[in-house]
Amino acid sequence: MAEKRDYYEILGVAKTASADEIKKAYRKVAMQFHPDRNPGDKAAEEKFKEAAEAYEVLSDADKKAKYDRYGHQAFGPGMGGGGFHASNMEDIFSHFGDVFGDDMFGSFFGGGRRSSGATKARGQRGSNLRIKLKLNFTEIAHGVTKQVKVKKYIICNTCNGSGAKDKNSIQTCNTCGGNGQVRKVQNTFLGQMQTVTTCPTCNGEGTSVTAKCTACKGEGRVYGEETISIDIPAGVQSGMQLSMSGKGNAGERGGAFGDLIIQIEEEQHAELQRDGLNVAYDLYLSFTDAVFGTNAEVPTIDGKAKIKIPAGTQSGKIFRLKGKGFPEVQGYQRGDQLVNVNVWTPQNLSSEEKAMLEKLSNSHNFKPQPNKNDKSFFDKIREAFN
Repeated sequence: MAEKRDYYEILGVAKTASADEIKKAYRKVAMQFHPDRNPGDKAAEEKFKEAAEAYEVLSDADKKAKYDRYGHQAFGPGMGGGGFHASNMEDIFSHFGDVFGDDMFGSFFGGGRRSSGATKARGQRGSNLRIKLKLNFTEIAHGVTKQVKVKKYIICNTCNGSGAKDKNSIQTCNTCGGNGQVRKVQNTFLGQMQTVTTCPTCNGEGTSVTAKCTACKGEGRVYGEETISIDIPAGVQSGMQLSMSGKGNAGERGGAFGDLIIQIEEEQHAELQRDGLNVAYDLYLSFTDAVFGTNAEVPTIDGKAKIKIPAGTQSGKIFRLKGKGFPEVQGYQRGDQLVNVNVWTPQNLSSEEKAMLEKLSNSHNFKPQPNKNDKSFFDKIREAFN
C-alpha cells in the first residue's frame, strides 16, 4: 500500500491555515479533479477522493489536532483514515454537499453527471458521541479490543429507518419528481445558465411521509443500546482521542450516522508511574542490602523482573531496564523502565541496635566519601529521561 500523502500538501495549505482557507482550498482541488472535468481519468478520481479525505480530517477540530500531533499514525487500526470511508462520488457529495454548493456545480456542469440518488439528502445526519475508556498499563502496552455498550440513537427496526408507517406511506415529492433538486434556467448576456438547488418541499430527500411510524414517531430512529467493538492500538496515552466513523447516533429518516469519539483514560498503577514512553519505579533497599548487595524483584508492565544490586549501591542510583516501557503509537520506538534506588533509614531502633551503630559511626568507612566522578542528582535525572 502506497504511503499516504500529507493532508496539508494535498490541499496546498499551511498548518496555520484557518478553517475558511482550508474549505476554499478543498473546493479548488475538488473542482480541478472533479470527474465531470476529467471523464474516465482514474488518477483524477483518486485525487478527488484523496482531497475529500484530507478535508474530512482538517475540517474537524478534534481530528486536525490529532493529525497535527501524530500524523497518519493518529488513526489506529479499525479507525480508518481519520474515520473517512467514502468510496464513491455519492458518498463524497453526501459528506460535503455544503462545501460544494448546488449552485456551483449546476453552473459549472449544467446540473452535473451525478445520478438522482447522489443528489438526494437522506434525512439528517446523526450527531457525534463521546465516551471515556479506561485502560490499565498492560492494555496500553499491548493494545486491546474492548467490547463497549453505548447508549445511543439506533435505527428503528419497525420502519427500517424510513420514519414511515409502511411502504405505502412514502410518496414521491411532486415538486422535484423524486430527484431532491430543482433546476432553473436563466437567460444571461452570456447565454443560458442552468442552476440546481435543493428542493424546498422535501429538503432534498425526494420523498415525503404521509403516515408516520408509531414506534419512532417518524424519526426513523429510537433510543437504545449497541455493543461496539473498539480496537485500541498499543501505546495510547491519557487524553488521546480516537474516532470511529459511523458509530455515533443514527440520523433521522435514514440520515448518515455520526462518529464515535473515544477519549483515553489511564488507570493508575499501584506501583508504577508513567512518563511518556518510560515507566518509573521506586525500589526501597535496607541499609544492609545496599552495603552487601542483593538480588531484587521489581514489578513491570508484564509481571515481575529480577535485577542484581551491586554491593555499595548508593541511594539515588537509577537502573535502566531496556524495552520494559511503553511502545510508540503505530511506531517502532519503545521506552524503558527506570528503577530508582532508595536506601531505607531505620526510624525505630532498639537499645542494642543503637549501641551497635554508635560503635560503627566513628569508623572511617562509615564517613561519607563521595567520588568526584559520581554524577549529581540532576545529572542522573537528565540522563535517565533522555
